Amino acid sequence: MFRRILIANRGEIALRIIRACHELDAEAVCVFSEEDRGAYYLTLADRAICIGGPQPRDSYLKSDRIIAAAEVAGADAIHPGYGFLAENAQFAEKCRASNLEFVGPSAEAMRLLGDKATARSIAKKAKVPTIPGTDGVLEADADVRKVAEGIGYPVMIKASAGGGGRGMRIVRSGEELEDALKQAGQEAQASFGNADLYVEKFIERPKHIEVQILADHTGNIVQLGERDCSVQRRYQKLIEESPSPGIDSRTRRDICAAAVRLTKAANYTNAGTVEFLVDQKGKYFFIEVNARIQVEHPVTEMTTRLDLIKLQIRIASGEPLGFNQRAVKPQGHSIECRINAEDPEHDFRPCPGVIAKFRPPGGLGVRVDTFAHDGCKVSPLYDSLIAKLIVFQPTREEAIQTMSRCLREFVIEPIKTTIPFHRRTIAHADFLEGKIDTSFIERISN
Repeated sequence: MFRRILIANRGEIALRIIRACHELDAEAVCVFSEEDRGAYYLTLADRAICIGGPQPRDSYLKSDRIIAAAEVAGADAIHPGYGFLAENAQFAEKCRASNLEFVGPSAEAMRLLGDKATARSIAKKAKVPTIPGTDGVLEADADVRKVAEGIGYPVMIKASAGGGGRGMRIVRSGEELEDALKQAGQEAQASFGNADLYVEKFIERPKHIEVQILADHTGNIVQLGERDCSVQRRYQKLIEESPSPGIDSRTRRDICAAAVRLTKAANYTNAGTVEFLVDQKGKYFFIEVNARIQVEHPVTEMTTRLDLIKLQIRIASGEPLGFNQRAVKPQGHSIECRINAEDPEHDFRPCPGVIAKFRPPGGLGVRVDTFAHDGCKVSPLYDSLIAKLIVFQPTREEAIQTMSRCLREFVIEPIKTTIPFHRRTIAHADFLEGKIDTSFIERISN
């Protein structure tokens, strides 16, 4: 087991990793930007090191400074959390070249699965269904109009190195194609430093289902069940739950088995998430792998009673999982609402500022993952996530009731948050009946 771990992240996920480190009797070292200087969660680390200016490009994205901080602190490993450098294969290589273990998959697996076009190719070889589309990235001289017409409109243009909804455009006719390609390419270059694009068939009103996997260095890969992430806006997830209310047991079994086949084919280790779309006929299609821990990992932790962050660290240190697929028996139902500093009444406009009053809910089956407290600042420079409100109960109906009660109790003032939006959403008849898909928010907002 590692003696000292550097956390290359901030906010709630940094605090989550600090706690896991301490429960494993490992010291936790945090890096921080000038913008985060004085943040309360930093006082819980064994050491905190400033690595640069307020902007991510001057701090949390500076791989060399992070590695230098780890060396100065005498760390054994670096945990990247999610976002920033978490899926950067070059960063993982630099860590290991500096005799620092990277808490995540190998750089090779990250490259194979992090590039969406390559991941599609691996999926096909592993007999995992993929959405009809180009087998690789679009070549500079490609006749994209011919490709789109061959697939059939509507099509989706996607950034090969993308994520989080950036570098993606829906094209419903040939007249929209040229502008969509230009916009997607520019956005991909600005967001990921890579303008490569590919094209696939756009599936109308699908469910977004993802499977959590864990893999150790002995080749033991287990799936921990699926999460439904269909409630999203502009490809940003807002509510996640497990198990999914809209798929049958056979589809659940097949999707989970497909996730294991795919990760085996890529020689994957550590935690990862395999994402799928399920169409209205129940057919499922692979879309991507997130080679890191997910924001919504607590949903799976609640249903499996497994600590995914601790397991990540144990696997990275060389320990075997210690259990097989038969030992994984998810129970009950868990729901997570992302509480963001955004104004849902004004097109989810960001609302950074100082939180004067922070009163989280509690009770049996309630968990709040957050860095927030009275007097803390929500910066305009980073993600707007303030807290993750997670509930767990024996049934979905009871979980919704608990979530409803918690959202009524949750007080964050004076900044605007997504709490009122969540209260309306989980009370909607279609949500209560499990009739949700990726167009759900757009549908109920019109």
